[in-house]
Amino acid sequence: MDTQARQQLLDWIDAHFDEQVAFLQGVVRIPTDTPPGNNAPHAEAVAEMVRAFGWEAERHAVPAQLVADYGMESITNLIVRRPYGEGPTIALNAHGDVVPPGEGWTRPPYGAEIEDGYLYGRAAAVSKSDFATYIFAVRALEALGLPLKGGVELHFTYDEEFGGLLGPGWLLEQQLTRPDLVIAAGFSYGIVTAHNACLQLEVTVHGKAGHGAMPETAVDALQAATRILNAIYGQLPELKKIKSQVPGIDSPTMLVGRIDGGTNTNVVPGKVVLKMDRRMIPEEDPVAVEAQVRALIEDAVQGLPGIRVEIRRLLLSQALRRLPGADPLVASLQRNAQAVFGVAVPAVGTPLYADARLYGEHGIPAVLYGAGPRTVPESNAKKADEKLALDDLRKATEVVALTLFDLLGAGNDARPAP
Repeated sequence: MDTQARQQLLDWIDAHFDEQVAFLQGVVRIPTDTPPGNNAPHAEAVAEMVRAFGWEAERHAVPAQLVADYGMESITNLIVRRPYGEGPTIALNAHGDVVPPGEGWTRPPYGAEIEDGYLYGRAAAVSKSDFATYIFAVRALEALGLPLKGGVELHFTYDEEFGGLLGPGWLLEQQLTRPDLVIAAGFSYGIVTAHNACLQLEVTVHGKAGHGAMPETAVDALQAATRILNAIYGQLPELKKIKSQVPGIDSPTMLVGRIDGGTNTNVVPGKVVLKMDRRMIPEEDPVAVEAQVRALIEDAVQGLPGIRVEIRRLLLSQALRRLPGADPLVASLQRNAQAVFGVAVPAVGTPLYADARLYGEHGIPAVLYGAGPRTVPESNAKKADEKLALDDLRKATEVVALTLFDLLGAGNDARPAP
């Protein structure tokens, strides 16, 4: 890219930065707590907001019964198509659903207040920030007025917290989109090219309730559940021995995140429900891991009189793996990020999982890159006082805009080889 065009992009972003911050404040101030997941109103508002830029957002409402069966209330996914000509299509995907704010906030979670260069609010960093990053990067690109090829699609989806199957997964399954490359919401100091898989199971232990004064008349489900807990946590030293070859990813993990059961302090528990999470490194086979975990649970209570166990899969999220077609995108992001931030920006894996994997499952190279700090903990993502440094928003927008021009400008070709 010539120096003049590069500077024009940066100047446009600087000149419109106050507008970009105000846009982000508007996006953050509309709650999208998931659960309960009533997210269609946010999508409608965003569709109207982009109309002010002369863009039309396609509204793709997921059928109500499908959403209800999934455990949410409403989902409308958005696609904004910006075609420029023959060439590759690059999709930019951010999700608008968020975990509920929870306790401990010192500022209103949906206030989008600005203090000392930070914008505070739920999803300020993950990932409503990238609604603003991607929209203003594309606007800057188009403002150049230079020849472009290919096109950009903005995908704003609304069920990442539930796994993405009714977000990007639904758009892809319905054949509403088929981009050549994807940039999905991430953090500005790293380019994520791979992430872990995730298995979540609900384990229901059935026994027989009885009076606490006569426990011999009952079958204690909690005692049986304790055996399962010991079996799960007893596996952790072995999991630590398994190492990934992907930089940024270490070993598999396993935990029980929720336990429900019993009816009163003087009643032997007749039923206990455990919800567990098993993270898999990209090298592991999710089918084999699920079989191993199920066997571990069943063996832990094998032979206990009166005990019955039900195991229900809540989620099986595949790993994101780096596909060869991503190389030009990764190289451009790294080159531009180093120029903008003044530091080398690595391409790494993460132990988290995201709905970007769904593009990868369809053979579409995808990476995670967007506004945010060096690490997830720095932003308080999914915790109280989530925040975004506005300077990181500006710089991430610059990097994305420069990268789009690298790949869509005349004389360049980012389409993956067949």
